[in-house]
Amino acid sequence: MEEYVVLVNPEDTVLGLMEKQQAHINGLLHRAFSVFLFNDQGEMLLQKRAAEKYHSPNQWTNAVCSHPRDGESYLEGAKRRVKEELGIETELSEKFNFIYKADVGKGLWEHELDYVFTGTYNADFNLNKNEVEEVRYISMKDLDQEILEHPEQFTEWFKIILEEYKHNF
Repeated sequence: MEEYVVLVNPEDTVLGLMEKQQAHINGLLHRAFSVFLFNDQGEMLLQKRAAEKYHSPNQWTNAVCSHPRDGESYLEGAKRRVKEELGIETELSEKFNFIYKADVGKGLWEHELDYVFTGTYNADFNLNKNEVEEVRYISMKDLDQEILEHPEQFTEWFKIILEEYKHNF
């Protein structure tokens, strides 16, 4: 099934729809969301992207990142993907939004108006293995050290969004 993204201008006015991979080839600005989940110890949940993903396979990234569908709010999309990828439901709070552009390799670009949500989760997961290889919690201090020592193990957009997150909090 083809997936489409919602193309927008910097003010979030809808310009149309485009097949997801084509939008990533063309580097066109589109709607996206990123979810940061934490446990009660303040550790951040990371997911390792499945090996079958068409870009950035086997790299660590935030809990969930994806695109709202046409007619779906950012929050509705974020909750849907948390359920589809991690097999869980949890409350999410919108924190901020910003625009970024990242080269993700293989001639593909993430150029997104990204809404960032946070939540807390402390129970078990039911991972969708087509999307997520594994998950783990990590302290912010250890995460910073891992990114410094092995930046290639993390998605390009996660490194950008994480810095924006730290700037906002």
